Amino acid sequence: MMTAIRLDGLSIGYRTKGNETVVASGITASVRCGELTCLLGANGVGKSTLLRTLSAFQPKLSGYIYIKDKEISRFTDRELARTIGVVLTDKPDVQNMTVRELVSFGRSPYTGFWGRCSEADWAIVDEAMELIGIGSLAQRMVSTLSDGERQKSMIAKALAQQTPVIYLDEPTAFLDYPSKVEMMQLLHRISRDMRKTVFLSTHDVELALQIADTVWLMSRGQGIASGTPEDLALDGTLPNFFQCRGIVFEHSTGLFGITSETSRTVRLTGCGGQRSAMAAKALRRNGIAAGEQGGADKGATEADTCVEVTPEEFVVRHGAAESRCRNIAEMLESVAGTGRKKA
Repeated sequence: MMTAIRLDGLSIGYRTKGNETVVASGITASVRCGELTCLLGANGVGKSTLLRTLSAFQPKLSGYIYIKDKEISRFTDRELARTIGVVLTDKPDVQNMTVRELVSFGRSPYTGFWGRCSEADWAIVDEAMELIGIGSLAQRMVSTLSDGERQKSMIAKALAQQTPVIYLDEPTAFLDYPSKVEMMQLLHRISRDMRKTVFLSTHDVELALQIADTVWLMSRGQGIASGTPEDLALDGTLPNFFQCRGIVFEHSTGLFGITSETSRTVRLTGCGGQRSAMAAKALRRNGIAAGEQGGADKGATEADTCVEVTPEEFVVRHGAAESRCRNIAEMLESVAGTGRKKA
């Protein structure tokens, strides 16, 4: 697969009054055509600075940025506008403008001196809106849109710009979870079906690991590690990247989970399946480890409280006492009571 963007020894940061502040240096990586690439990293590591530099919104400190084998400093402004589309997190500050008019701004690199869209330009605008699924919003005022609708409008504007490369800074920020999933799947479809190179920064790690073709892991002082989410999981890069108390990397899924400290253990027996899995999850969330009776976990075999999961109920046994619970909420309350008695 062809390389769309290549970084060679890139240093990014700021120059002010003769002073130079380096945010990240020695960045060497590449983005392939027709793929969705997600940039991940902690707050303040330089993700937005990198995106602004790749977009030529701010100058690089040193190194090289190649787009289709042409160094970015050799592009004219008009060439860049026909090569790179940028979608930022900022809400467009527009008044008395319809969605169709906003999307038409994507045609500005191609319109004449007066900036008027031809019939062909408007056809491209309408096609972009239909591809994104916002054709019905054409005459809506931008100020009345939801966050998700506004983001889709900005992506349609980038599509109308007809650039081979699209950069997005936190495109799922401020969206609810279903809208985040829809947005990421939309961007992935654009990269595949339209052969666009889509590069975005995001804090939605779980979505990126499930949807992106390639992931860039950006860390302070260590440059960028890149690869498919699966390769980064297998070589140990992902598990070591997010090292934080309370976070655990689940090797079987290649995703991150939340772990809780446990102060006691109960035996968990019974029917297995989803009911047992949900019971164990609820117990862990409340600081109680759940081990199968007779398992290898010494703490589990020595636990003096047992939870039996049946298809109809949850039975909590503690010594001679037995409590039959209709749901997990009642089960948790009963187990908590046995803990207080033990204390």
